[in-house]
Amino acid sequence: MTTPVTDTLQAPGTAPCGIEIRALRSGYPGRPVVEDVDLTVPAGQVVAIVGPNGCGKSTLLRTIARLHRPDAGTVHVGGEDIWEMNRRRAAHRVALLPQSPRAPEAVTVAGLVRYGRHPRQGLLRQWSREDERAVRGALDATGTTGLAGERLDRLSGGQRQRCWLAMVLAQHTPVILLDEPTSALDLGHAVDVMELVREVAGTGRTVVMVQHDLAAAARYADTLVAMKDGRVVARGAPAETVDEALVKELYALDADILHAPGDGSPVVVPRGGRPATV
Repeated sequence: MTTPVTDTLQAPGTAPCGIEIRALRSGYPGRPVVEDVDLTVPAGQVVAIVGPNGCGKSTLLRTIARLHRPDAGTVHVGGEDIWEMNRRRAAHRVALLPQSPRAPEAVTVAGLVRYGRHPRQGLLRQWSREDERAVRGALDATGTTGLAGERLDRLSGGQRQRCWLAMVLAQHTPVILLDEPTSALDLGHAVDVMELVREVAGTGRTVVMVQHDLAAAARYADTLVAMKDGRVVARGAPAETVDEALVKELYALDADILHAPGDGSPVVVPRGGRPATV
């Protein structure tokens, strides 16, 4: 995945969108998951949400994506309440790559990526050259052009994950939500994906991702949001946010914080006694 992000990944015709979340509460009957979350995400930023399992990270993403209705509070994307939009309009603003996406049986990679263009289709707008450019650009950017004719279910987990990412990029939304986008990838491809995320944000698109790899989140995100028990307990630039106290609070882990050569991003080094979980 060495090809730079092309113009086809810049969501042409769509203004950059920030996100404003106010007093958000979301969950399930008898089980609150997200509590009183306030969060501002400027357009063009990469925001990484970190925290222990079950802290509400994925529920927060699904609520932003208009897939999980909140019990209270608001989510504004580009100045408009996402929950006051119809589904098609919302799909023009926000694209979500969930943890465990499902595809139709025997779909090819190219066919999967074309699904990203479905929100742009309608009675008065059929498949166009713009759609084809979007698909080609997404395949190229994710290094999956050579897999276009392959069946998705015959690929490795890492290959499939990159194909799903291509589908999300082809949707050409100004906001992209990624739930653990590198979980199925080896180290090399994980770095490629994170570099691509930075390039996409450089075109003005906003990326919010859930990350279990705290080092990757700290290195590639503009802002780190730490959650515990459904609440935001810390937020800010990674270098100013990640410290021994935060790691202890989130993961019950004693650790030292070192600084990576070059960019100085924080690196968590467990002190022993419990295996690393970040």
